[in-house]
Amino acid sequence: MKLVQLFATAAILQAAITGVAIAGENLDAIKAAGVLKIGTEGTYAPFTYHDKDNKLIGFDVEIGKAIAEKLGVKPEFIEGKWDGLIAGLDARRYDTVINQVGITEERKAKYNFSNPYIVSKVVLVVRADNEDIKDFADLKGKRAAQSLTSNYGKLAKELGAEIIANDGFDQSIQLVLTGRADATLNDSLSFLDFKKQKPDAPVKVVAEQAEANASGIIVRKGDDELVAAINKALDEIKADGTYQKIADKYFGQDVSK
Repeated sequence: MKLVQLFATAAILQAAITGVAIAGENLDAIKAAGVLKIGTEGTYAPFTYHDKDNKLIGFDVEIGKAIAEKLGVKPEFIEGKWDGLIAGLDARRYDTVINQVGITEERKAKYNFSNPYIVSKVVLVVRADNEDIKDFADLKGKRAAQSLTSNYGKLAKELGAEIIANDGFDQSIQLVLTGRADATLNDSLSFLDFKKQKPDAPVKVVAEQAEANASGIIVRKGDDELVAAINKALDEIKADGTYQKIADKYFGQDVSK
């Protein structure tokens, strides 16, 4: 018996070192602690941001709260900059990241994803008076304001743009507005929310990607039971109307497909 316990302890230690979860270990720990730790930016409206009273709000924040409730635990949001957010999973700072993380093959090789819970399109944003950039191909040789590790940053680089690195959507838009960047590739839903909040801001969308991109809730590789529990929670909040209520609040429509 002691030998079995020794091997189990060694396996847990190895999992902690490698970042790979033992089946059920993390879900059991979450339920025992009564807390789901969620990594998020807090600067990415309308998904995760602070209101005038500095309260953390947003679509992803409310989705995280609803999932935690279905798991029977409380949510604890831990904020960080996008470029280090996913790496925080490896450091075990939190159990999951809910922050519009695009589902890509590269990320799936290293992490586990829930089923998609929101889709959006990539848009190309420029100043209202910019007549030089009219399509994605026009980004070549231009300055694009992007987060380095985001899907948008990688796409801008592939298109031949010079990347003006920053922490996220708000900074990207400001760099375009001030002329320090020529454009930004970003999320269509974020841009719609920005224009709703600031309709007179002199920026415009000149191109939109034809296909929608799906985002998922990301956890450490091997954390299959936590993913299954999150997927079950997502199904439940869609079935009972909670998801639609949150989507209507922030977007006025279903954004899951």
